[in-house]
Amino acid sequence: MARASSGLAYPERFYAAAAYVGFDGSPNSNDKDIGSRFSNDVALILYALYQQATVGPCNVPKPSLWNPVEQGKWKSWKQLGNMVSAEAMRLFVKILEEEEPGWYSRASNSVLEPVTDVQMNHNAIVEPIIENRNSFAERKTISAENGGLIETQDIDVVSEGLGSVVVYDQWTSPPITGQCPKGRYEHAAAVVEDKMYIYGGNHNGRYLSDLHVLDLRSCTWSKVEAKVESKSVERPSPVNITPSAGHSLIPWENKLLSIAGHTKDPSETFQVKAFDLQIGTWSMLNTYGKPPVSRGGQSVTLVGTTLVIFGGQDAKQTLLNDLHILDLETLTWDEIDAVGVPPSPRSGHAAAVHAERYLLIFGGGSHATCFNDLHVLDLQTMEWSRPTQQGEIPVPRAGHAGVTVGENWFIVGGGDNKSGASETVVLNMSTLAWSVVTSVEGRVPLASEGLSLVVGSLNGEDILISFGGYNGHYNSEVNVLKPSHKSTLQSKIMEGPVPDSVSAVHNATNPTRDLESEFEVGQEGKIRETAIDNFEPMKSKGGETSEHILAMLKAEKEELESSLNNEKLLSLQLKQELADAKARNTDLYKELQSVRGQLASEQSRCFKLEVDVAELRQKQQTMETLQRELELLQRQKATSEQVAINAKQRQGSGGVWGWLAGRTPQNADDA
Repeated sequence: MARASSGLAYPERFYAAAAYVGFDGSPNSNDKDIGSRFSNDVALILYALYQQATVGPCNVPKPSLWNPVEQGKWKSWKQLGNMVSAEAMRLFVKILEEEEPGWYSRASNSVLEPVTDVQMNHNAIVEPIIENRNSFAERKTISAENGGLIETQDIDVVSEGLGSVVVYDQWTSPPITGQCPKGRYEHAAAVVEDKMYIYGGNHNGRYLSDLHVLDLRSCTWSKVEAKVESKSVERPSPVNITPSAGHSLIPWENKLLSIAGHTKDPSETFQVKAFDLQIGTWSMLNTYGKPPVSRGGQSVTLVGTTLVIFGGQDAKQTLLNDLHILDLETLTWDEIDAVGVPPSPRSGHAAAVHAERYLLIFGGGSHATCFNDLHVLDLQTMEWSRPTQQGEIPVPRAGHAGVTVGENWFIVGGGDNKSGASETVVLNMSTLAWSVVTSVEGRVPLASEGLSLVVGSLNGEDILISFGGYNGHYNSEVNVLKPSHKSTLQSKIMEGPVPDSVSAVHNATNPTRDLESEFEVGQEGKIRETAIDNFEPMKSKGGETSEHILAMLKAEKEELESSLNNEKLLSLQLKQELADAKARNTDLYKELQSVRGQLASEQSRCFKLEVDVAELRQKQQTMETLQRELELLQRQKATSEQVAINAKQRQGSGGVWGWLAGRTPQNADDA
């Protein structure tokens, strides 16, 4: 273990980024003009993430409509909801790195990097770094006892290769020679014929497109000078191989397939690139059908001749949990609508296939949290399930890596937005029981996010090889672990009773085979353990003991066959119940269609009634209007008649003065 100068860790890295942008914590820091350096959308999201990281969720009152700038800030902040501070810090730095990849190098003149413990390859004294096609040597430093820094000198290193890996279940850092790739994370790795290929990744916010190969026999790095396939009659469109991160690398025939990944200018559709290992050229595969949306952080699992793609995060940072299959023989896409409850949308998870039938999904993260749940997809019935996990269940994590060795699934690295996962764990995919293989201490590459993990071979034994990762420092170190024998791991995991739920999965994923042939080829399990335990007595007691053991094995065989018959009977019953359920479903669907027809008829009749009611209401309103006009005319007529009667009365009476004068009504008329 050496002390090396590394990048700033969180939260110091966030505060350095905030100071670089202009949010330095002073009272006027939020008023600084960053519009000239970033677009309005980027400036608003940076402001919102800074507030979320330093203050917390937005609880301030909404500003006045007369101040659109403050209202835009408030709205951007409010949309972050209850995002945790650590996630806001990481998103702030990530967006800044995407907008200005070289910000850290420009800001480092005034920012002092802390010295942290990182594990280093012993021979990596001078590492050639290729930057913009210019090669220069990077000298690493170690700390002396008095606290000063001593520059390392050229020291002859004897490379023992992977032969120096002699212990089991412990991570070691073998001596590596050659041109080491620059530190990175979210890259992809694959092993083909004792060679580990590393492609792409993210370094300081810059997406990479370089391809490196590590010869596992000589432990020597070299850079592959890949070419791009030229334009041809069969491929009229020009090929553009863009740098990417968060992609997957799958060996297929004589090619390496690079699946999806984040790019600086993401395309709308899913891209599949192929590197021909024989002629050393990149090309773009033309696929058919409806491809998935472009994404990164997904899982890609090779099952037979198909690729199973699950989840990830698209260019708009939307988390996904969709399921797609690419047939590598026909290059045809198929979107799968599986039944059951799928895993929640996530990225940075791990996936593995067991018995060429069951797809396992573990962990991953969302924008606010990380997971440690386990989901299983039956690739024959396309049904999701969430079985019960046993043993020492790992802590929640995302950005981890996983590989399978037999029926054991090894998980390394990852983190939970607070710290890296230091434990290397293994899952027995038959019993779904977890156990811890080993642990590391300190901030080392094995406890980082975005590292890669592959399986190689050493003297006929499987070895796990990790590379890269990010834990506040972009790592470029190779670490190797030699797992102990499968039966040893199984014996550790199988201790104690197995619950019924796990036994059911075990029976489903491991059908009973011919026990005699299983005993002959030395398969692991109960019969093998019985044979091993009784091997010595067999030799000492002779034929009688052998006959006794054979009788026991036959009895166990009969018992297992009986259990298998019961399981088959139960399976037939379940199939019958499923058929009955489908029949009931068909009848219910027909009934539903009938009810829908009746409902449509009733809706049509109701519509007609509504039209009639509307017409009647209109007529009623017309009649009321006529009634009011009639009443008005009647009142006018009565008033006119009353006026006429009063006039006649006045004319007939002649008035009071006429009566005093002795006039009679007739005289008044004559007058």
